Amino acid sequence: MDETEFWELIDSSRRGAEGDPEEQADLLVERLCRLDPEAVLDFARHFEARYQRAYTWDLWGAAWILLGGAGDDAFDFFRCWLIGQGREVYEGAVHEPDALAELLDDFDEELDGDAEDLGYAADEAYEQLTGTVAPDLGLAPAPPEPVGTPIDLEDDRALAERLPRLWERFGD
Repeated sequence: MDETEFWELIDSSRRGAEGDPEEQADLLVERLCRLDPEAVLDFARHFEARYQRAYTWDLWGAAWILLGGAGDDAFDFFRCWLIGQGREVYEGAVHEPDALAELLDDFDEELDGDAEDLGYAADEAYEQLTGTVAPDLGLAPAPPEPVGTPIDLEDDRALAERLPRLWERFGD
């Protein structure tokens, strides 16, 4: 599976779910189950690489602003949601987290920002296809700390300075 196929699966499941992250995860599992197990593992590698790439202080700050606070788990689920938004939003946000102010049409913290189940879609599909747990993907472990310059997430002024457009549109 190449990168284009990965993003096509993400996009088609998002469109089919009309933006509902839980429904998107269910549709993604259905679509992955139509593939062979090796393709599902390829998908999992693509997903995990993007998940790790999004482990940055600035994206954590963006999640904090959008969600009104985000601990470790909430930030993990936010990164899954960010991947689920598709290539344009994901790449734009990873490149410049403050650009989420323009990349997101709207943000409903009751529905958006949490797509934990997307992170498990490939594992679930692999298990359904093979009856076994997915093997190790062979990727480097995630860094112990987010990449970039640390930020005090509880300091509104620091968040507003680091992510001014996002703060202006979605901040307190």
